[in-house]
Amino acid sequence: MLDDDERRARQEAHWLVKEFGAEAPLYAAMKAEKAIEQKDFGRCARWKRVLEILADIGPANLNRSAAAK
Repeated sequence: MLDDDERRARQEAHWLVKEFGAEAPLYAAMKAEKAIEQKDFGRCARWKRVLEILADIGPANLNRSAAAK
């Protein structure tokens, strides 16, 4: 069973792929950087997890998802 943080990170990752396709990791990295600047390390950890999920999806699948829009 997934905890709320993991569920939210997966939702964010899939939304980013749907909206931004291959650019999704860039957007997630920008969000993580902003969280660090604001010293919100809990939010930064979530965005780091989103980046890990996007890495698991892989660049080829990100491009495929963007093309399916």
